[in-house]
Amino acid sequence: MQSPHQILGPTRRSLLLGAGATALTAATTAGTTIASAATGASALPAEVAVPSPDTLPLTGGPEFPVGLFWPPHPYASTASRFAEIKDAGFDFVISGNYAGDGNIFQHQLRLARDTGLKMLISDDIQIRNMSRWFSISDTTTDFLSVTPAEARELYTRARNAYGPYSSLAGFNFYDEPGAGWFATLAKALAISRELAPQLLPYINLFPSNDPAYYRGFVDVVKPSLISFDRYPLLSEGREDANYFHNWAIVRDAALHGDIPSWVFIQTLAYDNHRVPTAAELLWQVNISLAYGAKGIQYFTYWTPEAARGEGFGPALITVDGERTSRYYAAKQINTTWLHQVGRELKPLVSETVQHANETPLPNGAVGFTPTNLVSAISGSPVVVGTFRPRDTTSTDRWLFLANRSHSTRARAVLTPNHQAVGSVGIFHPARQTYVPHRVAPVDVSLAPGAATLLKLTTK
Repeated sequence: MQSPHQILGPTRRSLLLGAGATALTAATTAGTTIASAATGASALPAEVAVPSPDTLPLTGGPEFPVGLFWPPHPYASTASRFAEIKDAGFDFVISGNYAGDGNIFQHQLRLARDTGLKMLISDDIQIRNMSRWFSISDTTTDFLSVTPAEARELYTRARNAYGPYSSLAGFNFYDEPGAGWFATLAKALAISRELAPQLLPYINLFPSNDPAYYRGFVDVVKPSLISFDRYPLLSEGREDANYFHNWAIVRDAALHGDIPSWVFIQTLAYDNHRVPTAAELLWQVNISLAYGAKGIQYFTYWTPEAARGEGFGPALITVDGERTSRYYAAKQINTTWLHQVGRELKPLVSETVQHANETPLPNGAVGFTPTNLVSAISGSPVVVGTFRPRDTTSTDRWLFLANRSHSTRARAVLTPNHQAVGSVGIFHPARQTYVPHRVAPVDVSLAPGAATLLKLTTK
């Protein structure tokens, strides 16, 4: 499945030309050649510790990370523009939109620091050369490869250039790699963890219906998170028939690796995809939360210009810098719902995802079956994510009910098992508290795309 991310990346040749298009070992920095770094130990360490996601920027801490791709271009990278991003409830920026120069990255990192945002740096030439344009190999005769020592020198340059900025969250090593690149990415991440264990190594995967692709990524690369993009809102009111299937596969891979799952949501029209409504933005967010997402990313924030192809329509901000209705919708979602409910869900473990009252089930979806805590869910179709605490001795559960529809209101009735459930709480985002509800059927009314969170405390 082709992804629009590909059209927004720089070409291999442009980056190689940017590096001088000369022999890699001739490149210099501060009078030191990469070749001189190769005189040291070339092999990777036998084993590099993989930091817990709990200790890293964005994946760690209590705050639910909300990010964006395709930020303001260099000429629009101003204090007021970055404040505009922060004001809309975003926490981090993935660089792009012609920001491919170290001076621009440093300028944006300063803006992010002063605004309270984090940044994941994409398209830095040093990181690209060690993770995307060249493989990492001990065999110096391998075509288009660098040795581990050369890769360390490349990473060190990037770390030293941007590391002094507190806004640096980490580096984007590769957007949508094929499985054949996993071995090199594993080496690149090992180097990153060896030289800067405090930074988040980020990779985003392409949409796929192949479980082996995501499982292989987790097993070989040993990532700190699993991020993917799949945009379900097609033209003429259609939905991607495999959206839920893809989410189920990613969720399984994330649980397999005990790592967070992140997703991109669609903000704009492009080839064969429609302009999302405010309800459809919310629907993508809530379906993703039901499937266990621990981070939400918006594709895109600034609108890519027409010359890039793919027929990109206006996103949150137009090509000319004007706010669209989707900017205000995203701000409402992020600041009044996503951050609040995200704080509740982030420390929890996704236990099940089931579709209630939906016939036929979408590809990859699992139908609802009663449990010892929930006897029945009747009424309109809803997607139900069940979550447990990391403490496996606790029998309390959280239920996230998302409206299956992004165009019509849903009314469902959840019946708790009064013999096992001691109390029911309904999450109130404005108060960040659970409002008590008697242990009796809970009438849930959801606007298009909306969701609610319940806490079931066991006896």
